[in-house]
Amino acid sequence: MTKRPDLRLIHGGHKGAEAAFGRAAERWGVSETTLSFEGHRMERARNVEVLDDVELAKGLVSMEFVFQRMGRRFASGQDLRRVIQAMFHVVVRSDELFAIGWIQDDARVRGGTGWGVELAKLFNRGVHVFDQEKEAWFTWENNAWRSSEAKLSGRTFSATGTRNLTAAGERAIEELFERSLGSAHVDALEVTAP
Repeated sequence: MTKRPDLRLIHGGHKGAEAAFGRAAERWGVSETTLSFEGHRMERARNVEVLDDVELAKGLVSMEFVFQRMGRRFASGQDLRRVIQAMFHVVVRSDELFAIGWIQDDARVRGGTGWGVELAKLFNRGVHVFDQEKEAWFTWENNAWRSSEAKLSGRTFSATGTRNLTAAGERAIEELFERSLGSAHVDALEVTAP
């Protein structure tokens, strides 16, 4: 397989969109890093970097700030706090973020995916969201979502998204890689073989 050392995907390995991004990266020969922490459950674990408490603390923010940015309140247990802290590392280590989910009427992205999107906006990263309901990509430009043909353009990109990935969301990830990098380097059957 041809490797693409010029590109790196960073994600948290969660079920759904993040795992699908990882599988696509593997098929296209893109390097992959999964950020984790003690006790973190992942569906996809490739090149795992475990963040210790000191590293996680760098992503510590007030839960009140999170609630304000998200426009809703979440149960604020330790697990949620650690996921929020880990997402900080996913975003700050990348040039752009790709997410799969739903853009709400208030321009926020629904659920936990929205925190990664909000962080990327705050840190002036490129932000691209595939809205599974509208079945289209949108890019955050000039404080608004604009319809787009999302394309990988940074050397390091991050991915997040819903655990409830639809067939359209899965297809959007595949088409993103195809549009950006051409044909896959590895057949999907080769990747899943033991």
